[in-house]
Amino acid sequence: MFPNVEVRHLHAVIALGEELNFTKAALRLHLTQSALSRQITEIEKQLRFRLFTRDNRRVVRVELTEAGRVFVAEARSSVLHIERAFHLARTAHDGADNVLTIGHSHEADHAWVSDLLAVRLPLYPKLAIRLISQFSIELVRSVLAGELNLALVTAPPEDSQIEAAPFALTPLYAALPETHAAAQKEQIALQDLAKDQLILFARRVHPVIHDAIIDAARRAGIAPKHAHDTITSQEAIHLVSEHVGVAILTKPAALDFPADGVAMRPLSDTSLCFQTCVIMRKDDDSRLANEFVRSFLRKYTYQRRPPTPTELSPSARVVSMKKATRAQ
Repeated sequence: MFPNVEVRHLHAVIALGEELNFTKAALRLHLTQSALSRQITEIEKQLRFRLFTRDNRRVVRVELTEAGRVFVAEARSSVLHIERAFHLARTAHDGADNVLTIGHSHEADHAWVSDLLAVRLPLYPKLAIRLISQFSIELVRSVLAGELNLALVTAPPEDSQIEAAPFALTPLYAALPETHAAAQKEQIALQDLAKDQLILFARRVHPVIHDAIIDAARRAGIAPKHAHDTITSQEAIHLVSEHVGVAILTKPAALDFPADGVAMRPLSDTSLCFQTCVIMRKDDDSRLANEFVRSFLRKYTYQRRPPTPTELSPSARVVSMKKATRAQ
């Protein structure tokens, strides 16, 4: 018999699994730490195994067990399905004929999201759009699982089951203290950061970009001092403001969250510029989804050209252009 796990328990595990910190997870859920701790204890008791290991010396910090990592991934999917069920029922009740569920990453450019919402299809006058924010790698998995119709993903990993239509070039920026020696430069070279502790998006957030930064540093003869992994750009920029390192972020993330005492400068390494794509399942022959992609891409016609070798990292050059070609 399956344990009677409540949705609030799932949200609690997901938040703590992503933050790995009781204080941050409790704030995110608008709970007290003791209330969050009770919920975690309740679900672990029902499951009869540990999802988290606690550090007795630092009570607020936790680590996921192997079972916890599996549970968090599946819990996200379960919550997504529950939310989707409510949303589809609501839109049906409100008279919408069709619903597209579209994902985007936490650091997506606000203009991209606005353009998604602005798409109008004459054949689908009552189309409803549902947006979901996830990590980039989760967006790919959700599209493959059929949980999302489409997603906007920067540097999607190569996958034979995915088609990707590039629509924007996304460079990387360095966020560094204004007192840093390189802050006066218009562009930052990785060599300028050779002595700094690096603050990067965790690999599970952006695996392609994370690996490309490390590889580019090594090609430049730098042994990268990778000190901090973050999930959000706000957290990364806060760490920079605390003078604990230098962050490397995508352009939208870097520019959307300015902070006093922190300078934003583009990286000069041309291999660290990535395509942001609309992705969908290769076997998705939905007329609605394809019409929507074509309409969205028309707004970015000027950017849909074959990228030059110097503009993209090797991992970004493999992206399929089929959808973009179809749209033209």
